[in-house]
Amino acid sequence: MRAKRNRTLIVAENEMEELRSQLLLPQDMSDDTVFSDLIINADLMDVIDKIPDRSANLIIIDPPYNLSKKFNSSNFSSMSDDEYEAYLEGWFDKVCDKLADDGTLYMCGDWKCSVAQQRVIAKRLTILNRITWQREKGRGTSKNWKNGMEDIWFAVKNPKQYHFDIEAVKMKRRVVAPYKQNGTPKDWAVTEEGKVRITHPSNLWDDISVPFWSMPENTDHPTQKPEKLIAKLILASSREGDLVFDPFVGSGTTCVVAKKLGRRYLGIEIDEEYCLWGAKRLVAAEEDKEIQGYNGGYFWERNSLNLQKSESRKAEKSEE
Repeated sequence: MRAKRNRTLIVAENEMEELRSQLLLPQDMSDDTVFSDLIINADLMDVIDKIPDRSANLIIIDPPYNLSKKFNSSNFSSMSDDEYEAYLEGWFDKVCDKLADDGTLYMCGDWKCSVAQQRVIAKRLTILNRITWQREKGRGTSKNWKNGMEDIWFAVKNPKQYHFDIEAVKMKRRVVAPYKQNGTPKDWAVTEEGKVRITHPSNLWDDISVPFWSMPENTDHPTQKPEKLIAKLILASSREGDLVFDPFVGSGTTCVVAKKLGRRYLGIEIDEEYCLWGAKRLVAAEEDKEIQGYNGGYFWERNSLNLQKSESRKAEKSEE
């Protein structure tokens, strides 16, 4: 039983058969299978060789971190740094083979596994940057600093030829200390939302909200990434119609955001229940294209919902 205001996604028993029919199983694959707009319910290593090489324009990887964690029907156990690096190497080359010649790859990690990820990625790709995002939700500790951040490695196959659209990921921020030059606003404007500034995004993201019970994107997946975070990666590093591939898709966030943004998608997930959550979210995305924190073509700061609503009202008036 959940509280009335709790919007965490639930798959009812009478929905399961229909949602299962939307998943691709290994035994259903053939030489004619088109690996696009699919969630594959399988172990990654059982199906990765069947996916065409160089077919993905963008790969987003959110693998198990080097932590002991229960993932519904399976468990991941913490290991030594060398063992974790070997674990990554066990599948990374095969995933990397799926990347297009001008493609981009992002890999998520935390302080404990990020260094190992960097070493593995650098053997195949050129690393261009490390994004750090503030994870404001988490447990404190009495004997250490609370972990309030995670990393995302940004890498490309060809550093001279890759897609990056900075205009698609600009931020709209409130101006706290407005500066004027010759009596006029400098680098900011007065709008219906108040004093705002359009800014270039940096590699430090402080505007991300981890999904929680009152958000419709929320599931019971223990390490679910926010749709807003994935949207930044997809908008910056892919075009409409491109294929976005996630080999550890979990509750389907990458596929859902790709669909909302007009991209094709391919996800692999070993746990059936997680796949069903993803399938249900994909159905909802056919009607609801909203991404929390992304409005009017800009990413907004946390706690700026009223400003976003004002932007939406302005857009509606212009259409009338």
